[in-house]
Amino acid sequence: MDNSTTTRAEAIARLNELMRDIKFAMFTTVEPDGQLRSRPMATQQVEFDGDLWFFTQADAPKVDEIAHEHQVNVSYALPDKQRYISVSGVAQLVRDRAKMAELWSEPLKIWFPDGLDDPNLALLKVRVHQAEYWESSSNAVGRVIDFVKALATKDDRQLGKNEKLDLSH
Repeated sequence: MDNSTTTRAEAIARLNELMRDIKFAMFTTVEPDGQLRSRPMATQQVEFDGDLWFFTQADAPKVDEIAHEHQVNVSYALPDKQRYISVSGVAQLVRDRAKMAELWSEPLKIWFPDGLDDPNLALLKVRVHQAEYWESSSNAVGRVIDFVKALATKDDRQLGKNEKLDLSH
């Protein structure tokens, strides 16, 4: 689908709506030898404005990987609603204590027991450049109906919605 008419604001609003119910993402970086490495991370539950935020330890391997290659991918899945999202952008380490305080929530103590007092605590900020999502009917009957429509019309768009979003403009 050509999204040349989708504005950045519309793309941000659509992604915000799609990601709202998804707490965890797979965060993919590039290791120095070129290998891809993914790990689950909790996205901070704030209104998406074009940037994604994740807490991390400043000395974590992913921070070194981002220093070497800033391009990352963040993928989300909500299988029970048949929703999948892939986001690409540029990551950077942020040590802004005010931003950390703004984003902090008590459940994060599971991963960061010293909380905001931890001198090694930092944020990863991902400036989203592009995203793509797929979603289809969330119930089995709806998916069967969509499949039958796709077979009858020979149009795979009946299987659900797939859209690429450009946030770089």
